[in-house]
Amino acid sequence: MTTRRTLLRAAAAAATVAAAPWIPARAAETAFPQHALSLWVPWAAGGGTDITLRLLAELAADQLGQPIVVENRGGAGGTLAMPVLQKSPPDGYTLAQMPQTVFRAPFTQKVAWDPIRDTTPILQVSGVTFGLLVPAASPLCSVADLLAQAAADPGRMTIATNGIGTTPHVVLEALFAKHGLGFIHVPYKGVAEQMIALSTGQVMAGVNANGFAPFVDSGRLRLLATFGAARSRRWPEVPTMSELGHGIVAMSPYGLAGPRGMPNSVVQRLHDAFKSALFDPRHVAELAKYDQDVAYLDSAAYGRSMREAYVSEKRTVERLGLAPA
Repeated sequence: MTTRRTLLRAAAAAATVAAAPWIPARAAETAFPQHALSLWVPWAAGGGTDITLRLLAELAADQLGQPIVVENRGGAGGTLAMPVLQKSPPDGYTLAQMPQTVFRAPFTQKVAWDPIRDTTPILQVSGVTFGLLVPAASPLCSVADLLAQAAADPGRMTIATNGIGTTPHVVLEALFAKHGLGFIHVPYKGVAEQMIALSTGQVMAGVNANGFAPFVDSGRLRLLATFGAARSRRWPEVPTMSELGHGIVAMSPYGLAGPRGMPNSVVQRLHDAFKSALFDPRHVAELAKYDQDVAYLDSAAYGRSMREAYVSEKRTVERLGLAPA
């Protein structure tokens, strides 16, 4: 009797399994994502990086099936998204842009976060080229003119950047120190605010990322030099700082990361969605408006690049004497 009952129960169980729909093993896990994500952009709204990242988020959201809300947190040289990552759970719902300044800031100021320890790399996105600009009506027509003016009228040259400790700020400090000159540093929270101030003559010059493109193309600003290794395809007539003999090449790659400890499956899901968005023709075209190209690195390669940047920035800060006393 016991054997017969056991066989009947086994047959009934088999029939139930056969009637049930087939479910992949991974579907037994909770699918990611289940609700909206946040992407923190550590710059004021309206700049080139903000605009391109908003489109990237929109395209990635199509892949993920959930909206990605872009949150702006400008100021402190592009480092204000780091505390958000540090305090957020590693569930994949909080992401942030990683500008070059986050790898420099721990060596120039006291911060509670670490850009390597407290993050999980997702992928590298692109990189920006910096330019030295003056108002269109300025009598300064070259880098030599600008340095000559700083020498002729010491302590009066005002130059704007996108924040203290940013790559433009560090580059300017190195350039002026090399020539034994000084300048008044005027930091701004975002590119748009800075470019408006520069184009209206509130400051004499400015250095920033290629969010300045619309201002140059519309004739409101004059581009004196770029900081890339080669001349810009967009403005081939403009020399680089390197070819002018200043020995400066400054690029600023950036990518996306989440809090430390994110599950590999979530990282892969995010990577795949953002990679698809990254190479979408609409995103590639938007980057081109700011003289940028896709500079893709996968999660592992981007993690290595982040660690290399951290080491390199420490050397730069020490070489320029920017470490706090």
